Amino acid sequence: MSVAVSGFYIGLTAIMAVYFSWRVVKLRRGLKIGLGTDGNQALTLASRVHANLIENAPIVMALLLVAEMNGLAEVYIHLIGTVWLVARMLHAIGLTQGLGGYHFGRFWGVLLTWILILTLSVVNIGYFILG
Repeated sequence: MSVAVSGFYIGLTAIMAVYFSWRVVKLRRGLKIGLGTDGNQALTLASRVHANLIENAPIVMALLLVAEMNGLAEVYIHLIGTVWLVARMLHAIGLTQGLGGYHFGRFWGVLLTWILILTLSVVNIGYFILG
């Protein structure tokens, strides 16, 4: 069984993780902060954007992969994968532009991520129950 579609979104997520990490490294080098954030808001925000992706990506990508392996139609894998990438970009933009406070992008990025986790969980549980 091929899992090329979920593999595509896992690959794009990995590239996003490297990009978010690069943003942190670039700030650290420019600010000469080797560990922590030293109270710098831009570095704190960049670190949280990266960390939030790293906190959520494993569960979403594992659920997506299992759903594809269980036979979820490619169109749904693409839909979920696309919403996932949009959600993560919304979150990154919203957290950065909102300076850690409320922002449309942060709100919707988190909400969409939670909806995807719950949806994929129900799909995978359904495959187990329905056999």
